Amino acid sequence: MRMLTNIVTHDANVVRASITVVDHIKATDLTSPTPCANWNLTDLLTHMTAQHRGFTAAARGNGAELEAWANLPLGPDPVAEYRNAAEEVLTAFAEEGVVSREFAIPEVNADARFPGDIAIAMHTVDYLVHAWDVARAIGVEFEADGDAVWATAALVAMIPDDASRLAPGAAFAPALPTAGASEFDTMLAALGRDPHWVR
Repeated sequence: MRMLTNIVTHDANVVRASITVVDHIKATDLTSPTPCANWNLTDLLTHMTAQHRGFTAAARGNGAELEAWANLPLGPDPVAEYRNAAEEVLTAFAEEGVVSREFAIPEVNADARFPGDIAIAMHTVDYLVHAWDVARAIGVEFEADGDAVWATAALVAMIPDDASRLAPGAAFAPALPTAGASEFDTMLAALGRDPHWVR
């Protein structure tokens, strides 16, 4: 798959872009709606922070327990807390040999182990989409990293678009039409996001 080359670099660029977007959040934004169905910005930021911590644990061989992925309440400075979690995952993914490790991601499959490069590509997709979610929720610009979008498009195409997307708590909604869209808009629509969503 094409995402196997330079995925750590792509992911780092995406995570840093997400930090830039999150740094624009003000306290008054935290109850704002987001493109994530039924989640306000606090819910989304809680999830994003937790996923960084879960992937950090998984990169170091400690991701099998669901507790590592728990959505814990954010503290008094959620932006700083997010930034710290993002820096932790950047450090973990920069470790030598990380792409050759096996990652436990029990939220996806409790019994499976994912190759490191595939797991990091999954993380990259999450933060491309979630950085866009945050940007839309607070009305700031976000330009997706085109190389990261291109590198992970094959992975996105493999995600089943079936009845599982209608289940409570599903990660993605059913895919939407993408005629005339950019490659990133195509990715968003494939994951059930409306590229034209506004508050």
